[in-house]
Amino acid sequence: MIEFHLEKRTGVAPYMQLVQQVKQALRLGLLKPGDQLPTVREVVSKIAINPNTVFKAYRELEHEGLVESRPGLGTFVQKSLANSSDPDLQEALRHELRRWLYKAFEAGLESEDITALFADTLRQLQKGDKPSLT
Repeated sequence: MIEFHLEKRTGVAPYMQLVQQVKQALRLGLLKPGDQLPTVREVVSKIAINPNTVFKAYRELEHEGLVESRPGLGTFVQKSLANSSDPDLQEALRHELRRWLYKAFEAGLESEDITALFADTLRQLQKGDKPSLT
């Protein structure tokens, strides 16, 4: 089951953080169709958030067709966002990324620096800039 968390300094609305976390779990295959999301009460008790914020996040996910609310039963995942790439390849990439992140922290970068560097590099690759592998 997914465990939500909130980052206060991101500037992203709390309900949208929950939406993003569910989508990330769907992309990574951590949540699959049929899985149940935590109840609103469970989320409220774990991260001290307004119940209406959780309802809003779940409504957004339902509007996008990712989850379905079943009265009296809970909210259930309807579809996956996971691609069909090889899980072993994903794990190898995760291992490389963890090593890179460790080096970045050792070099004195903070989370915000790493996020900015990653986002900028990803944008460059999406624009067609060829990476230098030397």
